Amino acid sequence: MKKHLFLFTILIFSKALVNEVRASLLYPVVVSTWPFLEAVRAAWNAVDGGFSAVDAVVEGCSACEKLRCDGTVGPGGSPDENGETTLDAMVMDGVTMEVGAVAAMRYVPEGIKAAKLVLEYTKHTMLVGDQASAFAISMGLPGPTNLSSVESIEKWTKWKDSSCQPNFRKNVIPRDSCGPFHPNGPSMRRCLMDNELRPNEFGSVNVGLHSHDTISMAVIDQIGRIAVGTSTNGATFKIPGRVGDGPIAGSSAYADAEVGACGATGDGDIMMRFLPCYQAVENMRLGMEPKLAAKDAISRIARKYPNFIGALFAVNRNGTHAGACHGWTFQYSVRNPGMNDVKVFTVHPQ
Repeated sequence: MKKHLFLFTILIFSKALVNEVRASLLYPVVVSTWPFLEAVRAAWNAVDGGFSAVDAVVEGCSACEKLRCDGTVGPGGSPDENGETTLDAMVMDGVTMEVGAVAAMRYVPEGIKAAKLVLEYTKHTMLVGDQASAFAISMGLPGPTNLSSVESIEKWTKWKDSSCQPNFRKNVIPRDSCGPFHPNGPSMRRCLMDNELRPNEFGSVNVGLHSHDTISMAVIDQIGRIAVGTSTNGATFKIPGRVGDGPIAGSSAYADAEVGACGATGDGDIMMRFLPCYQAVENMRLGMEPKLAAKDAISRIARKYPNFIGALFAVNRNGTHAGACHGWTFQYSVRNPGMNDVKVFTVHPQ
């Protein structure tokens, strides 16, 4: 009897010790834009099972592509002016600083895996358009296939019936309501006062949660390696050929294993002009806590574009995380050793 009691006590003590040790661990950590819970769980299961940070990021973003998160990730969403869906994606290894990206990729549904192929099997950083598709297919990804869906074609048809409004054109005259478009006279750019903006560049008028969004994910693996990844089908009704911030290292995401990582979402056409994730990581390198680092990076954009919509999260190498946003309420998701499941954090505009 005493022997059984002793063994039971040891078992209980051992479990408590394991839980205590696990809760005190810094790694692994998974952070993602928005409440993309299944994507974070997929990344967590991978990294908790021993996958590298890069491979876990790919697992997480790939899950979001298959689920078509918010209709803005993976195939079947965000038709361009021609009704076609194209993909942007990026993977960055924060240890080697290598980047693999694809942009405006047609016919291949697995954007994040295509980006990883660029990282692993080329000396390039980014491939674009049909050539990116051909490369991905030649390396074994499925395709070619139509990336449109019943829902995306229906959305595009309604947009055409609404005289192709809203759109991303400016300073043009259409031959009819949907084009073709021609310049509205010669371009005249007068000198501007400091911080003065042209009215047509003043805000994110075509941007919303379900029309223009990205999954941006950071993973710190069990030995402290850091990677980030992004995937998106871009802005709804974008001009064909448009590339947003999704595949741009430093804009949609950035990682440096010596410092930490960042992921961003929002109006990529504005945000990519500021490289906010590079800024946030560099802020942390200079000693800022993630909260201040993220806030500073967002505020730099807001000073120039007061009406823009965007957000980012920052996570340092110890797993401390925070978010900042402007123009909308932002949510990001986290899983770390002290949590039993994914936790969603809400950030209000500053």
